[in-house]
Amino acid sequence: MAIQEVLSTGYDTAWVVVSFLVSACGAFAALSAATLVREGRRGVNWVNAGFAGLALGGVSIWSMHFIGMMAWETGVAVGYQLFGTLLSLVVAVLASGFALGYMAMERFSYRRLAVAGPAAGLGVSAMHFMGMASMGFNGYLTWNWAIVALAVLIAVVAATAALWLAFHIRRTSHRVGAALVMACAVCAMHYTGMAAADVVCTTTNRFARLPGLLYGDDFRALVMLVALGAAVFVAVDAFVQRVMNRRQAA
Repeated sequence: MAIQEVLSTGYDTAWVVVSFLVSACGAFAALSAATLVREGRRGVNWVNAGFAGLALGGVSIWSMHFIGMMAWETGVAVGYQLFGTLLSLVVAVLASGFALGYMAMERFSYRRLAVAGPAAGLGVSAMHFMGMASMGFNGYLTWNWAIVALAVLIAVVAATAALWLAFHIRRTSHRVGAALVMACAVCAMHYTGMAAADVVCTTTNRFARLPGLLYGDDFRALVMLVALGAAVFVAVDAFVQRVMNRRQAA
Protein backbone atom coordinates (compact mmCIF):
# COMPACT_ATOMS: atom_id res chain seq x y z
CA MET A 1 0.00 0.00 0.00
CA ALA A 2 1.43 3.38 -1.00
CA ILE A 3 1.82 5.92 1.79
CA GLN A 4 3.57 9.24 2.25
CA GLU A 5 5.16 9.55 5.66
CA VAL A 6 7.72 12.20 6.61
CA LEU A 7 10.26 10.40 8.78
CA SER A 8 12.06 11.75 11.82
CA THR A 9 15.82 11.70 11.28
CA GLY A 10 18.83 11.98 13.55
CA TYR A 11 22.60 11.43 13.62
CA ASP A 12 25.00 8.86 15.01
CA THR A 13 27.38 11.05 17.05
CA ALA A 14 30.35 8.73 16.58
CA TRP A 15 30.14 8.94 12.77
CA VAL A 16 29.71 12.72 12.97
CA VAL A 17 32.97 12.94 14.92
CA VAL A 18 34.69 10.65 12.40
CA SER A 19 33.46 12.85 9.54
CA PHE A 20 34.98 15.92 11.20
CA LEU A 21 38.33 14.21 11.85
CA VAL A 22 38.53 12.91 8.26
CA SER A 23 37.75 16.40 6.95
CA ALA A 24 40.45 17.92 9.18
CA CYS A 25 43.05 15.38 8.03
CA GLY A 26 42.17 16.02 4.39
CA ALA A 27 42.34 19.76 4.93
CA PHE A 28 45.79 19.47 6.53
CA ALA A 29 47.03 17.36 3.62
CA ALA A 30 45.57 19.88 1.15
CA LEU A 31 47.27 22.81 2.90
CA SER A 32 50.58 20.94 2.84
CA ALA A 33 50.20 19.93 -0.82
CA ALA A 34 49.21 23.47 -1.82
CA THR A 35 52.73 24.67 -1.11
CA LEU A 36 53.92 22.47 -4.01
CA VAL A 37 51.45 23.76 -6.59
CA ARG A 38 53.40 26.89 -7.47
CA GLU A 39 56.80 26.29 -9.13
CA GLY A 40 58.42 29.69 -8.78
CA ARG A 41 58.66 31.36 -12.16
CA ARG A 42 57.85 28.16 -13.99
CA GLY A 43 54.15 28.51 -13.24
CA VAL A 44 51.76 25.85 -12.00
CA ASN A 45 52.58 22.22 -11.40
CA TRP A 46 49.21 20.79 -12.40
CA VAL A 47 50.12 17.32 -11.12
CA ASN A 48 50.59 18.74 -7.65
CA ALA A 49 47.45 20.85 -8.12
CA GLY A 50 45.63 17.61 -8.84
CA PHE A 51 47.00 15.98 -5.71
CA ALA A 52 46.10 19.03 -3.63
CA GLY A 53 42.63 18.90 -5.18
CA LEU A 54 42.44 15.21 -4.33
CA ALA A 55 43.26 15.98 -0.69
CA LEU A 56 40.79 18.85 -0.45
CA GLY A 57 38.01 17.59 -2.73
CA GLY A 58 38.45 13.85 -2.30
CA VAL A 59 39.24 13.54 1.40
CA SER A 60 38.27 16.73 3.23
CA ILE A 61 35.02 17.24 1.30
CA TRP A 62 33.83 14.08 -0.53
CA SER A 63 34.86 11.54 2.10
CA MET A 64 33.52 13.78 4.84
CA HIS A 65 30.23 14.06 2.97
CA PHE A 66 29.64 10.35 2.63
CA ILE A 67 30.83 9.55 6.15
CA GLY A 68 28.34 12.20 7.21
CA MET A 69 25.73 10.30 5.20
CA MET A 70 26.61 7.18 7.21
CA ALA A 71 25.88 9.22 10.32
CA TRP A 72 22.39 10.11 9.04
CA GLU A 73 19.77 7.92 10.72
CA THR A 74 16.75 8.05 8.43
CA GLY A 75 14.73 5.08 9.63
CA VAL A 76 14.69 3.66 6.10
CA ALA A 77 17.12 1.48 4.10
CA VAL A 78 19.30 3.82 2.02
CA GLY A 79 21.55 2.68 -0.81
CA TYR A 80 23.79 4.57 -3.24
CA GLN A 81 24.31 4.43 -6.98
CA LEU A 82 27.95 3.64 -7.71
CA PHE A 83 28.17 5.85 -10.82
CA GLY A 84 26.59 8.91 -9.19
CA THR A 85 28.70 8.51 -6.07
CA LEU A 86 31.96 8.33 -8.02
CA LEU A 87 30.91 11.13 -10.37
CA SER A 88 30.43 13.40 -7.36
CA LEU A 89 34.01 12.53 -6.35
CA VAL A 90 35.32 13.59 -9.77
CA VAL A 91 33.43 16.89 -9.53
CA ALA A 92 34.83 17.63 -6.06
CA VAL A 93 38.42 16.86 -7.07
CA LEU A 94 38.28 18.77 -10.37
CA ALA A 95 36.69 21.85 -8.77
CA SER A 96 39.25 21.91 -5.96
CA GLY A 97 42.23 21.20 -8.23
CA PHE A 98 41.17 23.86 -10.73
CA ALA A 99 40.69 26.46 -8.00
CA LEU A 100 44.09 25.74 -6.46
CA GLY A 101 45.82 25.74 -9.86
CA TYR A 102 44.10 28.95 -10.92
CA MET A 103 45.20 30.66 -7.71
CA ALA A 104 48.79 29.50 -8.24
CA MET A 105 49.05 30.71 -11.85
CA GLU A 106 50.02 34.18 -10.65
CA ARG A 107 50.90 35.86 -7.38
CA PHE A 108 48.08 35.88 -4.86
CA SER A 109 45.41 38.46 -5.58
CA TYR A 110 41.91 39.01 -4.27
CA ARG A 111 40.72 39.29 -7.85
CA ARG A 112 41.72 35.68 -8.47
CA LEU A 113 40.32 34.66 -5.09
CA ALA A 114 36.98 36.23 -6.04
CA VAL A 115 36.84 33.90 -9.05
CA ALA A 116 38.33 30.73 -7.60
CA GLY A 117 36.49 30.82 -4.26
CA PRO A 118 32.93 30.88 -5.67
CA ALA A 119 33.90 28.41 -8.41
CA ALA A 120 35.21 25.95 -5.82
CA GLY A 121 32.22 26.59 -3.55
CA LEU A 122 29.75 25.89 -6.34
CA GLY A 123 31.72 22.76 -7.22
CA VAL A 124 31.49 21.59 -3.60
CA SER A 125 27.76 22.32 -3.59
CA ALA A 126 27.32 20.37 -6.83
CA MET A 127 29.19 17.44 -5.30
CA HIS A 128 27.01 17.55 -2.19
CA PHE A 129 23.70 17.50 -4.02
CA MET A 130 24.94 14.99 -6.61
CA GLY A 131 25.82 12.77 -3.67
CA MET A 132 22.33 13.26 -2.29
CA ALA A 133 20.86 12.47 -5.72
CA SER A 134 22.79 9.18 -5.78
CA MET A 135 20.73 8.00 -2.80
CA GLY A 136 18.06 5.40 -3.40
CA PHE A 137 15.29 4.32 -1.02
CA ASN A 138 11.59 3.64 -0.95
CA GLY A 139 10.53 7.25 -1.00
CA TYR A 140 11.89 10.66 -1.93
CA LEU A 141 13.39 13.83 -0.51
CA THR A 142 11.71 17.19 -0.20
CA TRP A 143 13.76 20.36 0.11
CA ASN A 144 13.66 23.62 2.04
CA TRP A 145 15.16 25.86 -0.65
CA ALA A 146 16.03 28.66 1.76
CA ILE A 147 18.26 26.26 3.71
CA VAL A 148 19.69 24.91 0.44
CA ALA A 149 20.68 28.47 -0.50
CA LEU A 150 22.26 28.94 2.94
CA ALA A 151 24.28 25.73 2.48
CA VAL A 152 25.55 26.94 -0.92
CA LEU A 153 26.51 30.28 0.61
CA ILE A 154 28.42 28.51 3.38
CA ALA A 155 30.19 26.38 0.74
CA VAL A 156 31.30 29.48 -1.19
CA VAL A 157 32.55 31.22 1.95
CA ALA A 158 34.28 28.06 3.18
CA ALA A 159 35.96 27.41 -0.18
CA THR A 160 37.14 31.02 -0.42
CA ALA A 161 38.57 30.85 3.10
CA ALA A 162 40.25 27.52 2.30
CA LEU A 163 41.96 28.99 -0.75
CA TRP A 164 43.14 32.03 1.20
CA LEU A 165 44.58 29.76 3.89
CA ALA A 166 46.22 27.50 1.29
CA PHE A 167 48.34 30.39 0.00
CA HIS A 168 49.08 32.11 3.30
CA ILE A 169 49.78 29.35 5.81
CA ARG A 170 53.35 28.05 5.95
CA ARG A 171 54.14 26.83 9.47
CA THR A 172 53.01 23.33 10.42
CA SER A 173 51.42 24.49 13.68
CA HIS A 174 49.39 27.06 11.76
CA ARG A 175 48.29 24.40 9.27
CA VAL A 176 46.89 22.30 12.09
CA GLY A 177 44.76 25.18 13.33
CA ALA A 178 43.73 26.12 9.80
CA ALA A 179 42.79 22.50 9.04
CA LEU A 180 40.49 22.42 12.07
CA VAL A 181 38.86 25.67 10.96
CA MET A 182 38.39 24.31 7.45
CA ALA A 183 36.88 21.09 8.80
CA CYS A 184 34.39 23.11 10.82
CA ALA A 185 33.41 25.03 7.69
CA VAL A 186 33.08 21.90 5.54
CA CYS A 187 30.99 20.15 8.18
CA ALA A 188 28.83 23.25 8.61
CA MET A 189 28.07 23.24 4.90
CA HIS A 190 27.33 19.50 4.86
CA TYR A 191 25.05 19.37 7.87
CA THR A 192 23.27 22.56 6.83
CA GLY A 193 22.61 20.93 3.46
CA MET A 194 21.32 17.84 5.22
CA ALA A 195 18.99 19.96 7.35
CA ALA A 196 17.36 21.17 4.12
CA ALA A 197 16.09 17.66 3.29
CA ASP A 198 13.07 15.82 4.62
CA VAL A 199 12.78 12.08 4.03
CA VAL A 200 9.38 10.95 2.77
CA CYS A 201 8.75 7.20 2.89
CA THR A 202 6.24 5.73 0.44
CA THR A 203 6.05 2.13 1.64
CA THR A 204 5.15 0.26 4.80
CA ASN A 205 8.31 -1.85 4.44
CA ARG A 206 10.90 0.81 5.24
CA PHE A 207 13.86 -1.53 5.09
CA ALA A 208 13.17 -3.08 1.70
CA ARG A 209 16.28 -2.68 -0.48
CA LEU A 210 16.24 -1.46 -4.06
CA PRO A 211 18.28 -3.43 -6.62
CA GLY A 212 21.58 -2.19 -8.06
CA LEU A 213 22.61 -0.03 -5.10
CA LEU A 214 25.44 -0.16 -2.56
CA TYR A 215 24.30 -0.75 1.01
CA GLY A 216 25.88 -1.15 4.42
CA ASP A 217 29.37 -2.61 4.50
CA ASP A 218 29.81 -2.38 0.71
CA PHE A 219 29.14 1.35 0.77
CA ARG A 220 31.33 1.94 3.84
CA ALA A 221 34.16 -0.02 2.21
CA LEU A 222 33.96 2.17 -0.92
CA VAL A 223 34.11 5.41 1.08
CA MET A 224 36.97 4.23 3.27
CA LEU A 225 38.88 2.91 0.25
CA VAL A 226 38.62 6.26 -1.51
CA ALA A 227 39.55 8.22 1.63
CA LEU A 228 42.58 6.08 2.47
CA GLY A 229 43.68 5.74 -1.15
CA ALA A 230 43.53 9.49 -1.71
CA ALA A 231 45.42 10.15 1.52
CA VAL A 232 48.17 7.70 0.53
CA PHE A 233 48.53 9.21 -2.96
CA VAL A 234 48.80 12.73 -1.54
CA ALA A 235 51.30 11.69 1.15
CA VAL A 236 53.53 9.83 -1.32
CA ASP A 237 53.46 12.75 -3.78
CA ALA A 238 54.34 15.27 -1.05
CA PHE A 239 57.20 13.07 0.18
CA VAL A 240 58.64 12.53 -3.31
CA GLN A 241 58.38 16.23 -4.18
CA ARG A 242 60.13 17.35 -1.01
CA VAL A 243 62.93 14.81 -1.48
CA MET A 244 63.46 16.00 -5.04
CA ASN A 245 63.47 19.65 -3.94
CA ARG A 246 66.08 18.95 -1.28
CA ARG A 247 68.30 17.14 -3.78
CA GLN A 248 68.02 20.04 -6.22
CA ALA A 249 68.87 22.52 -3.48
CA ALA A 250 71.89 20.49 -2.32
